[in-house]
Parts: sequence; structure tokens; C-alpha cells
Amino acid sequence: MFDPNVEICSDAYLSRQQTSDALTERGFKIAKTTLDTFATRGGGPPFQKFGHRVLYRWGTSLAWAEGRLTNPVTSTSELKAASPPIAAGAAA
Repeated sequence: MFDPNVEICSDAYLSRQQTSDALTERGFKIAKTTLDTFATRGGGPPFQKFGHRVLYRWGTSLAWAEGRLTNPVTSTSELKAASPPIAAGAAA
């Protein structure tokens, strides 16, 4: 598990499980299995391969999660207008 009070270098490479844990610790709850699905269907954070190992750059993964946030709203009726556009192939 990652301590949310410890800063991870934005250039650090994390495994899929580490990425899931780090995002979850920072309030973006996402399971490793969801990242598995995004890796095959699209819509997830960009990743690279080192041999057979999948690696995510921490800064890019955090930016991806933050990009999925809506704009701030004061009422639920504002949510549709505040939602970011859904990328082609991304899960809603």
C-alpha cells in the first residue's frame, strides 16, 4: 500500500497493482482488474511494457485520474454540464 502523505516521483514507473493502490490511496478508487480491462479495451491511463511487465508512469496515471473529475458543482443538476467528455471507447 502507498502512504498518501508520501510523494511519489512523477517519473516513477509503477506496476499495475502499484498504480491501482496509489490511485486508490489518493481518492481515485480503481481496482487492478479495472486497469486490466482498460488496457485491453482502451480508456485507461497510458502504459508501457518492459518485456512482459506492464508499467505506468505515476505522473501520467495521476493526470489521467484527475482528468476524469467533473468541474466543481454546487448541485447535482449541474453535473451533466460539468462532466468531462467521454473518450471514444472509454467506459462510462
